[in-house]
Amino acid sequence: ASRAKLFKEYKEGPSETPYEGGVFQLAFAIPEQYPLLPPQVRFLTKIFHPNVHFKTGEICLDILKNAWSPAWTLQSVCRAIIALMAHPEPDSPLNCDSGNLLRSGDLRGYQSMAKMYARLAAMPKKG
Repeated sequence: ASRAKLFKEYKEGPSETPYEGGVFQLAFAIPEQYPLLPPQVRFLTKIFHPNVHFKTGEICLDILKNAWSPAWTLQSVCRAIIALMAHPEPDSPLNCDSGNLLRSGDLRGYQSMAKMYARLAAMPKKG
């Protein structure tokens, strides 16, 4: 049985996106064969995004699947996830509701839903 190292990382939502101001927790499972195999990364914080499964936090990102290269570092994986947050890919949605809003051109609807969930799940509590 392979043992994966687990750790959690906090990332801030990128500026000028509905996630700005939010703090998102990600879980990393690093396989023993890393860097030959990609880490498994998922959101622990709920996020409304077409490429993130709303219930499981699974991320649809090519470098975490078939486009992985040992040249990628954990830092570059984090950068790629932040870039994905800022530039969603609605054509390969794990969250169909979110993907459908973007594909139909309802940017305002998508952004207001994403902002609402970011406020509910990712905003630091005041006081």
